[in-house]
Amino acid sequence: MTSFYDRHILPRVIGCACGAGAIAKQRSRIVPRAEGRVLELGIGGGLNLAFYDPARVSRVIGVDPSAALRDRALAAPRPEGLEVEVLAGEAEQMSFESASFDTVVCTFTLCSVHTPSAVLAEARRVLRPGGRFLFCEHGLAPDAGVARWQKRLEPLWKPLAGGCHLTRPVGASIAASGFVIEETEMRYLPKAPRALGWCELGVARVD
Repeated sequence: MTSFYDRHILPRVIGCACGAGAIAKQRSRIVPRAEGRVLELGIGGGLNLAFYDPARVSRVIGVDPSAALRDRALAAPRPEGLEVEVLAGEAEQMSFESASFDTVVCTFTLCSVHTPSAVLAEARRVLRPGGRFLFCEHGLAPDAGVARWQKRLEPLWKPLAGGCHLTRPVGASIAASGFVIEETEMRYLPKAPRALGWCELGVARVD
């Protein structure tokens, strides 16, 4: 059974943190590149919906295990004409047919899933050949001093942030799952503490 904090407070905390200006800017740079039939992993409160281009996207199907966040996603602002479906589920094991999506979008999700490698394997499975995986994630920083602080803070951070990990590598995990990374940008988010703010954004594809 989930706690009162998880049911009522955490969704608001996640909404405020993940909707911060610097993070919204990152979303605005990657989400509009989605096209065709789109699967969004960990749709959360629907913060990406405002950035989809309905002229390029036929439908967005979002998956999230949190009922409270799914409710927020259904009410989230979106462009007129964007078709959206929000489903309960975990990204590690999904019922969609193989090769059934043109784009998979994954933003600030790999940090909190149970098994990132399983999520990435499922993303590859459901993408059609040539389909694209659009990602924007925070994770393990390349600077040794920052990484040490991430390891110290992670046990305290995870219970407050819905299981969010600070020390998961991003690009290396995506490449290790068999994706071909076509583009990537890496930076510390402005005004964010460095231990929380290392971000990697990019495009990967399925051969």
